[in-house]
Amino acid sequence: MTANYHDHSAVMIHPRDTSTMIIFSDANDDVVLTLRSLILAAFIFIMSVAVIIANVLLIATFVNFRGPSDVINCYLLSLAVADLLYGLIVFPLSVYPALVQRWVYGDVVCGLIGYVEVTLWVITVYTFMWISVDRYLAVRKPLRYETIQTKIRCQCWMAFTWISSAMMCSPPLLGLSKPLFDSEAYICVLNWGNMAAYTITLLILILGPSLITIIYTYSYIFNMIRKLKSDAPIHDKEYVTALSENLANPSHVMSFVLIASFWISWTPFVGVKVYEYMTGVKLQIPLIHFLIVWIGFINSLWKSLILIFLSPQFRLALRIFCMTICCRYKGRMQAELIDMEADD
Repeated sequence: MTANYHDHSAVMIHPRDTSTMIIFSDANDDVVLTLRSLILAAFIFIMSVAVIIANVLLIATFVNFRGPSDVINCYLLSLAVADLLYGLIVFPLSVYPALVQRWVYGDVVCGLIGYVEVTLWVITVYTFMWISVDRYLAVRKPLRYETIQTKIRCQCWMAFTWISSAMMCSPPLLGLSKPLFDSEAYICVLNWGNMAAYTITLLILILGPSLITIIYTYSYIFNMIRKLKSDAPIHDKEYVTALSENLANPSHVMSFVLIASFWISWTPFVGVKVYEYMTGVKLQIPLIHFLIVWIGFINSLWKSLILIFLSPQFRLALRIFCMTICCRYKGRMQAELIDMEADD
């Protein structure tokens, strides 16, 4: 064992096992840094930076774009803001706890982080529901879609979603329960254990309408795509023409992939929790618990990549934003670029 002593602290390399352990000692406590804690903290830090950069770029691209845009962009912007708040508030405060293996910011901050975390998750779920409704209306009523789905109406729905989600998730903040620190995933969570009735009601209000709406709307959309491809007889020719043009919009596939990737990301977490509840046996493998939680959170990064690959309009808006930055003047070439093919 080697040690370098100072006035009030020391740094020691302490080989108690095959991995290197660094212990920072002071008058109050010891801070133990293992190779595992360094790797996990580095992963959380890199993910935080990546989520911030990706969603700042996404928000700036949407805000900068001045050409004709789909109403769905209002919902995508809401998702990007929620993901950015994850990257700015929730993820960074997990880096140091991952290093020292404990929560160091106090119960008040822990409660606020847990509240922000669950509120943003609820906002995301509801936003996906509104996206599915938007895509359904585009297919169900293609001739009246632009009249029904206005930007003002969608912005009002988003404002209602943010406010209602913040209110629904607030009861645990009222001092009824102490927040919990998940020492395996290094995040704070609200304690819903002594509010079982409210928790079950909240889950029904969130997951029930959202999952039913998403399943019904996309079943209808893909059924209409199948009918058009099979040349099934549809008597209203004007409706068929408008529907064909609408279904050619790649936003349908892009939005479905966005929603599917979100639920797939959280499937391992839900599956493990269901298994633990059904068997009454908690998995005693910290790394698995860490992975299933952060695989769910990493969905905050996938959305920007999905938009880049599946949305020609977003790629066009991104090109305009990059040219705006590089050329140092705002929107001088937007009119020309808007007339270009999105995939040029």
